[in-house]
Amino acid sequence: MAVNMQDVSSAMADLGRLRFGEMKVEDAMHEIVRSTHAIFDVDGAGLMLADADHHLRNVAVSDDRMAHLEELQIQHREGPCVAAFEDKELIGAEDLTEEARWPLFSAAAVERGVRAVLASPLPYNQDAVGVVAVLSEDRHPWSAEGELALLAFTDLAALLIASMMQGQEQSLLAAQLQTALNSRAVIEQAKGVLIGQQGLSAHEAYEKLRAQARSQRRKLAASSADVVRNAAGRR
Repeated sequence: MAVNMQDVSSAMADLGRLRFGEMKVEDAMHEIVRSTHAIFDVDGAGLMLADADHHLRNVAVSDDRMAHLEELQIQHREGPCVAAFEDKELIGAEDLTEEARWPLFSAAAVERGVRAVLASPLPYNQDAVGVVAVLSEDRHPWSAEGELALLAFTDLAALLIASMMQGQEQSLLAAQLQTALNSRAVIEQAKGVLIGQQGLSAHEAYEKLRAQARSQRRKLAASSADVVRNAAGRR
């Protein structure tokens, strides 16, 4: 990923000014993707956000290929975006023809002319609320400078999204994002309860919450809220 730090700084300044403008949340999402695609000199970019049930959703993409690869990750819960979101860290692959972590995603990406990918989580209160990802059609060793630039860019994008959701005009997407953030907080609390009570890992606690919600045919956030309330009642 060829990165001109002057271009990155300029784009970050432009995005920062949007925080105080009147751009709608939906338009801001597409502006983030457009800027990412152009500044980092890649062959595709996309933005995914989590819904109230902790599932990633496709929000904005640079092209149909990116949309397809994001939907594939959502469907199979496999791929760099899912990994970056769940692990809350930068995830990359410089050559998908040699990648074993995500067999379904890698095969689909290579078939569509994609060789490399880099995904960065969108941070919010020590958690992740989404992912920004970039694609390359060539084998691409991601440089440390490029990785740091993408992390800084996604940090600012997360601030932009959060600030716009607090604006006076709440669009449907903004309201949905706020609901998702509130639900994520409850889910994280419930995970903490299970980790403390049963000695589970964060992943094990989350999977247990998901299984419980499915068995009850309820939303994950609602089921998680019961776990938190029950724990509070025992104190």
